[in-house]
Amino acid sequence: MKDLMGRAIWDYYHNENPEDLQTETSISELDELPVDYLFRDFEEMNAIEQKALELSKGKVLDIGAGAGSHALYLQNEVNLEVTALDISPKSIEICQLRGIKKAVCKNILDFSGETFDTILLLMNGTGIFEGLYKIDTYLQKLGTLLNEDGQILIDSTDILYMFDRDKDGGVYIPAGGYYGELDYVVHYKGESEEPITWLYLDFNTLKNAAENNGFTIEKILQSEDSYLAKLTKN
Repeated sequence: MKDLMGRAIWDYYHNENPEDLQTETSISELDELPVDYLFRDFEEMNAIEQKALELSKGKVLDIGAGAGSHALYLQNEVNLEVTALDISPKSIEICQLRGIKKAVCKNILDFSGETFDTILLLMNGTGIFEGLYKIDTYLQKLGTLLNEDGQILIDSTDILYMFDRDKDGGVYIPAGGYYGELDYVVHYKGESEEPITWLYLDFNTLKNAAENNGFTIEKILQSEDSYLAKLTKN
């Protein structure tokens, strides 16, 4: 892994000629991701992020922490005990430099030894599930990290709106798989990561998977095609 996202975060923090990231998927064109967006404060976050942070309680695990903005808010403004987790070494380095007391560079499937009251997966948190075939693996893993009365707060987007429709409103969806399974590529300063599989989930598909893995699920907030869900153990 070239860790291009981490390099952009590192460059921005150290003022080393940062450039905007570019992302693309198997169904969308190149899109700009301003790196300063990853350093936004609470007031600049969207309604879903703000609601998730407001609901966070107890000991928190922030999965896919990036530059650490969510973790930093909960640690410094809400005085919660937070662990920031990311697979990007440079991102975790910046989390530490920004003052996050506990930041761990590890894949969630390899992380163990602690349990939490709140597990956060934000900015399309279902993305890390990779594909439908691995949802059970990830949900079962998250269950082992969750205290009995704990909560998982996760967001995603139903991307059905991105597909063409006929005059009767029918949607043209490619055959051969779930429409939310995409190849996702990050570009930075002329370099490109290898494509990764990234999963966007409609709420009903997440609901079925959660219930099949022993969770109760509740939709907390809907914002256009995106939503925030809360999972708790049965």
